Amino acid sequence: MRVVIAPDKFKGSLSAPEVVEHLATGLQAGFGTSGLETTRIPVADGGEGTIDAAIGSGFTRRTATVTGPLGEPVKADFAIRGTEAVIEMAAASGLALLPEGPTSETAKTATSIGTGELIRAALDLGCRKIILGVGGSANTDGGAGVLQGLGAVFLDKNGNELPGGGAALAAIDSIDFANFDVRLEATDFVLASDVDNPLLGASGAPAIFGPQKGATPDDVAELDAAISNFVEVLSQTTGIEAKHAAKAPGAGAAGGVGYIAIAALKAERRPGIDVVLEFTELESKLKGADLVITGEGSLDEQSLLGKTPMGVSRAAAKAGIPVIAVCGRTTLSAEQLTNAGFHTVHALTDMENDVQKCIAEAGPLLEQLGKHIGVYLAERTGNPDNKEYLNV
Repeated sequence: MRVVIAPDKFKGSLSAPEVVEHLATGLQAGFGTSGLETTRIPVADGGEGTIDAAIGSGFTRRTATVTGPLGEPVKADFAIRGTEAVIEMAAASGLALLPEGPTSETAKTATSIGTGELIRAALDLGCRKIILGVGGSANTDGGAGVLQGLGAVFLDKNGNELPGGGAALAAIDSIDFANFDVRLEATDFVLASDVDNPLLGASGAPAIFGPQKGATPDDVAELDAAISNFVEVLSQTTGIEAKHAAKAPGAGAAGGVGYIAIAALKAERRPGIDVVLEFTELESKLKGADLVITGEGSLDEQSLLGKTPMGVSRAAAKAGIPVIAVCGRTTLSAEQLTNAGFHTVHALTDMENDVQKCIAEAGPLLEQLGKHIGVYLAERTGNPDNKEYLNV
């Protein structure tokens, strides 16, 4: 029997590779010493965990020292395979890098410059296709920091260089592209994002995502006006297309990094899970499989909107392979889970009522769950090495 294990991370507990290994260990323990083959594919939806998915698919991990969201140096990982790179924005410009957490001040001053520097690091290694996974960003700077990281200089009316952060864009008067990285012209970008918000306005980046990053209502208004000024100056410098791009679906992703990806990097925007499943080559690895196990920490309404388990479920359904979902907890009804294509769903909260214990002991609990599934599979396949299912 061949089982494909393709889950996302259990946020706050385990990375996707760790989830895979715990499940595989339990499966083998339950199934027996022979007759079971596992294909292990850590997956993500384009946000946090995308680098792990890339590494699990044959990419090589690289590290660069870049500028963090508050200007401090941080070491950020990215992944390369040949001339292709995968960049996880949160590694350079993420909320998790704010030492004291998000505040009103960081909402206005956090920058995405480190993401631009990571792109440049990938270019230095000869990469000419870059997948930019966005999500979990600390910045609301319209993606201006990305341009700064790639060599652009923002000046006020007196010719003084502006600092990073969204609020500073209120003073932008001109942009100097003299040292902008020319290698970008020969580089293809993919923006891996499910966010379809525009850059500005009531459904834009400052209004919708700013409060999650510490912005007060006054901050939201200030940031929206400042980024609007940035769009105006950029369009005067590079052309009217930059103004149109602010209204494009996805421009509001990652505090406006989606905008710069579309307007300046000419990125193709695609659903994150589709991008990840493509570079992990899940479809080809499903051939000949008997069962697929997927999942994530919380299987809920958000999952149905294109998160990892749904993407894996669709791929498995296309191949005619049954799918089991594992999760920390689920808030979905039995009907919703069935309609999502899951044969069965196992939640850690079904095994342990204490949610905090589920989070703290997710690894051992997943091994128990994997063992239970393995025992069931052994029973179904008549594996003579394992009779434990008789006691289950």
